[in-house]
Amino acid sequence: MGNLCDDFLRPGTLSSTQAEPVSLVETHISWVFLTATEVWKVKKPVDLGFLDFRTLAARKRACEAEVQLNRRLAEGVYLGVVPVVLGADGRHRVEGDGETVDWAVRMRRLPDAWRADDRLVRSDISPEAMDAIARHLARFHAETSHDATVASFGHPAAIRESIVENFAQARQVVSDYLSPEQAFDLERWQMSFLAGHDALFNERVRAGRIRDGHGDLRLEHVYLDEAGELTILDCIEFNERFRFIDVCADIAFLSMDLAWHGRVDLAERFLGTYAREADDYDLFSVIDFYESYRAYVRAKIATLLQTNAALPWDVRTRAASEARRYFLLALAASRRPVVVPTLVAVGGIIASGKSTVAQWIASEISAPVVDADRTRKHMLGIEPTTHVNNEAWTGAYDPAFTERVYREVLRRAEVVLASGRSVVIDASFRSQTMRQEVRALATRLQVPLKFVECRAPASTCRARLEQRATSETVSDGRLGVFDEFVRRFEAMVELDASEHLVVDTSLPRETTLSALRQALVPWPRGLVA
Repeated sequence: MGNLCDDFLRPGTLSSTQAEPVSLVETHISWVFLTATEVWKVKKPVDLGFLDFRTLAARKRACEAEVQLNRRLAEGVYLGVVPVVLGADGRHRVEGDGETVDWAVRMRRLPDAWRADDRLVRSDISPEAMDAIARHLARFHAETSHDATVASFGHPAAIRESIVENFAQARQVVSDYLSPEQAFDLERWQMSFLAGHDALFNERVRAGRIRDGHGDLRLEHVYLDEAGELTILDCIEFNERFRFIDVCADIAFLSMDLAWHGRVDLAERFLGTYAREADDYDLFSVIDFYESYRAYVRAKIATLLQTNAALPWDVRTRAASEARRYFLLALAASRRPVVVPTLVAVGGIIASGKSTVAQWIASEISAPVVDADRTRKHMLGIEPTTHVNNEAWTGAYDPAFTERVYREVLRRAEVVLASGRSVVIDASFRSQTMRQEVRALATRLQVPLKFVECRAPASTCRARLEQRATSETVSDGRLGVFDEFVRRFEAMVELDASEHLVVDTSLPRETTLSALRQALVPWPRGLVA
């Protein structure tokens, strides 16, 4: 195999009609050969502990699994598995006459300009793009396998195996990047978090959050074309333990990668949108743990490149710099945030613009939105846009059930706040009792509270409800219950002026945004390094 790379770089080796130049990208497990339109990946015959590609049969199985599994998120890109043969002339080529000495995955090449990390460098990836990626992954996770075998990998003992392996494989090199105290603190925190939260991880299993996921959701594997279509490549095919994981562990790779690139704002936007779309706000209870783990994984991989004497000096130097940054990021995830999180409650009558304002605020401070409408639909076991046409204060809107909804909304908000993040609650908060419960939560967690009351003339609200009747929305608010709702709405007169902001959503959008931004000044904003 010593001259395989040299042979593959020759024109005409990869196909009889291929005459264009071939370039080589080398990873710790593969040789990747690229032309302008296609890619061929050959597994290295290595044993790295977490994978073993030393036999031809093992490499073939890995190639076949790579094609099958990656077609889930990259349909039309993975073209198949082709033999690598050694011809009578002593040269390696794809297919043709000769002994099969290896196997290659053949792929369609996507433009580098579509890659999310490349787009990030060009400041060409928007918060809305991160929303699209989050929605895409939420749908993928909802549809992928989560049988008993998959679920078993979510229990603490299974997670511990990966954590222990991670530390063991980096133990000889971590001192090159972290002080002994830092390395000890990091390992102690991950192990103690896992040991001290058995019930939390087991609840994730019970809730069906362990899925046959991707396993390597990094920015460089996410492609977004000019039309906004998504393709995600290179899932883990060589070790089920790395792919049968909590969905939070899956998306933590991407949020960690965004933070590593200095875009904490986009990382938090992505997490908030995923939590809403997957109805999984409990992910915030474990996200920091998984981000720390993911950063350590990337640090370990970077050290493998840094210590590979066969690689060019500039590649090894860059890998060393990346390893240190990843190790420090893994350590940072174990620390409490410097900025105190804020609890923002957005309320008002039906069609007063609550959801729009809540989303504006969430965008400003990179916080997730917990909304009562979606929570109610989840508790009813129906899709968010399925309408419940009960009479006012009956059925799904019976006061007793509404009280349960608000308790769940506050529970979700508490999970987010406990992670050190701000949260925005979107609900009507029509009674003083409901508002007092929000204040009690803020007081108990010792976080600032801001209550944003949305107002609009009744005629404006009615016009919005007429328009809403012909569109797909999450809200069940409609004209038939508007007057009764307004009659029962308890005026927000008990709120202190320092915590109460009133916005008239009938005014021009920029006027409302300006008022919100002035009030947002002392609040934590999304961080951009």
